[in-house]
Amino acid sequence: MRRLGRLLVILLAVTGFLTLCGIGLTGLVAYRLATGEGVTVPPERGIVTLDLESRFRSAPNGDPMAALSGEQSYVLRQVIEAIDAAAADRRVVGLFATMGHASLGLADGQDLRDAIIRFRASGKPAVLFAETLGDGGVGTLDYYLASAFGQVWLQPSGDVGLTGLAAESPFVKGTLDLLGIKTQFFARHEYKSAIETFTQSAYSAPHRETLGRLLDSWTGQIVAGIASGRKMPVERVQGLLGKGPYLPPEALAAGLIDRVGYRDEAWTAVAGSGESAAEEVDIADYAARQISPNGVKVALISGLGAIHRGESSPGFDDDGGFGAATIAQAFRDAVEDESVKAILFRVDSPGGSYTASDTIWHEVKLARAAGKPVVVSMGNVAASGGYFVAMGADRVLAQPGTLTGSIGVFTGKVVLDEFWRKLGVSWDEMHRGDNAGMWSMNRPFPPEAQARIDAMLDAIYADFTGKAVEGRAIPADKIDQLARGRVWSGTDAHDNGLVDGLGGWHEAIAAVRDLAHLKPEDSLNLVAFPEPRKPWEVLAEALSGGSVAERKALSRAVAVLDPLLAPLAALPVPRDGGGASLRMMPVSPAGAAR
Repeated sequence: MRRLGRLLVILLAVTGFLTLCGIGLTGLVAYRLATGEGVTVPPERGIVTLDLESRFRSAPNGDPMAALSGEQSYVLRQVIEAIDAAAADRRVVGLFATMGHASLGLADGQDLRDAIIRFRASGKPAVLFAETLGDGGVGTLDYYLASAFGQVWLQPSGDVGLTGLAAESPFVKGTLDLLGIKTQFFARHEYKSAIETFTQSAYSAPHRETLGRLLDSWTGQIVAGIASGRKMPVERVQGLLGKGPYLPPEALAAGLIDRVGYRDEAWTAVAGSGESAAEEVDIADYAARQISPNGVKVALISGLGAIHRGESSPGFDDDGGFGAATIAQAFRDAVEDESVKAILFRVDSPGGSYTASDTIWHEVKLARAAGKPVVVSMGNVAASGGYFVAMGADRVLAQPGTLTGSIGVFTGKVVLDEFWRKLGVSWDEMHRGDNAGMWSMNRPFPPEAQARIDAMLDAIYADFTGKAVEGRAIPADKIDQLARGRVWSGTDAHDNGLVDGLGGWHEAIAAVRDLAHLKPEDSLNLVAFPEPRKPWEVLAEALSGGSVAERKALSRAVAVLDPLLAPLAALPVPRDGGGASLRMMPVSPAGAAR
């Protein structure tokens, strides 16, 4: 009876979703037929528009509800490719962006910033209108991105929150002590500071050293970028950074902005008015027109988030996932596909399982051995396990602001025996084997177990550094100096040989062309491996919480419905404007901006 009830719920859910799809499909078709908005080609004189407060994803969104609602979000790579295409498109006469507080991390912001600078080099205007740049002071990264535009407008009620960078980290050791909770964590080596949240009451000297160097590197990048974008002396920018927020008249006098006004005024200034005004074209719609199945096939494999064993299992709101089984199979499929000439591996991960990371590292090695060049493009973070999976590629690229390195390992547990006593809870147990209960949180590690943990951590660290020596061709003694758990900015990683070059998607594509020996005129066709799941497949998984048989039945139903639902996805959507862990410390330039 319970199974019948569950199947009825699933049937009703699918019926409701199909109804929504039908309404959405009918509405979208009617909308396009009625308005004729961008059905085939861009207008003869168009200005590409970009909302920098929208969410930027690393992969297309699989959320069926977002697809129907028209939720504004962008795929970063597609936006960058569209900006580059618009620079060469005679019908595009400018770029107009709006912003208040962008959600981009530093490295992704640098990728977008580079594309805007390339667009300006074409001679076309790039204009930014901001209601505010920081909204209360948190705006250093926002202004850094804004400075790439040729003209910056600020609303009279806004401000420029150029207050500098700061790092804050919580430490809960005192709380754990009060509760009677002890911690037993072990790391290789002194810079592997992720565990300090639980074991320290403040930054250790190595932790403080790492953070200080990161803040110095990021600050230097931001100062240099603002100075270049605003054509100001570096010393002038250094004097302005950290002294905000600036009111509009102050920002104007300091040369941080160009005009004070409202969006309509900024738009008219760049687009003109009356019948001769340029037409607005959203960057996502423009990007959709650039997609072509023609060209040399390159496999695009995305490793996003914490690395774990098993399959990736993204939900409605996820960009993809980093399950080793899924990513490894993607590499094998790309190798077996004779039409694939190279592999572009996008990594944005703080690390995770050592075993899972090693699985992916091995598949990268096998792909290279099979004659498929592998280029790694690092996002905001590619550290610890995220660096492990990348270091064996033919070429590794990072943005200056990327967090990478963190070559090290840690493991451990919390011990709750005293905590249980405070609560009046008692435990009993039986075991077979001296170390059978070593990971129990009800007792500390005995000396024999600690000895095994030390042996395990030493072996993992030796494997990690050994593979770094092999992949990066750096002597072992230097690798140990660069490793020990230390996190590096992309700039410092490049200076030390941990990555091959600096840049984002644009530079990664150039590296693919070089390694695959392609001609400049050869177009590329980036194909996602594995194929992205369709929205209705995501919905099916979310609804299929029952037995294996029920999930298979629903999957078969979805397969039958696939041809009926596919046209909906193709239509543009109208818009309104306990084991060892290889992880890095929790720090982000986006979260640290003040």
